[in-house]
Amino acid sequence: MRAFFKVILAAAVLLAVPLHAAEDKNGYANTGLTLDGIGKSYMGREIAQVMGYQGAEWLERPERQREEGTDKLLPLLGLKPTDIVADIGAGSGYFSFRMAKLVPQGKVYAQDIQEEMLALVQQKKGKGEGPNVIPTLGGINDPRLPANAIDLILLVDVYHEFSMPREMGFAMAKALKTGGRIALVEYRGEDDSVPIKDVHKMTEEQARKEMAAVGLRWVSTDSKSLPWQHVMIFEKC
Repeated sequence: MRAFFKVILAAAVLLAVPLHAAEDKNGYANTGLTLDGIGKSYMGREIAQVMGYQGAEWLERPERQREEGTDKLLPLLGLKPTDIVADIGAGSGYFSFRMAKLVPQGKVYAQDIQEEMLALVQQKKGKGEGPNVIPTLGGINDPRLPANAIDLILLVDVYHEFSMPREMGFAMAKALKTGGRIALVEYRGEDDSVPIKDVHKMTEEQARKEMAAVGLRWVSTDSKSLPWQHVMIFEKC
């Protein structure tokens, strides 16, 4: 019985936290914990929990290409053989190794904040894959990439999980060359038919607002080439 009342009390504390708390000067607000959120919002968007390394098999699932049209994404990025690319939130390296083949004279930083994910990337390299793939351990507020060095940053279904998106946004912009681009790939928040929880989606309007806040210029949005996702391109001027 005592344990039951502890559960009730904990629930009451959570519910007592306002769901629409005032934003601070950087756009953050405490929202109260939800099933899939971290208890914080940014510019009115609830921040999702990070998918742990235990979900790596889901990233490599055979049906991913059919469901998400992954084979159609890379041709949309306009990569050149000499490009320096960063795959932020690379996970198991699903896109890192595919991009590496398109930039044979360049390199791909496979960046993640989970060492377990980077161990999977290193395993692939140990088998001879992606000699120009560089596993890179990032932080929650800094991808730890060289400044003014990156031609393209790819973010596939990961930006909405950043616990400090404003700080990461500025750090990513710092890493880009002038004219460098961010390709933000997110499940379409405007489309109720996309079978993904709302907290793991983003609208184009929200994405453009958040990228503008860190000084990046919107270039284009492709919402038709992939079955479920926007491909939104932003540029460092």
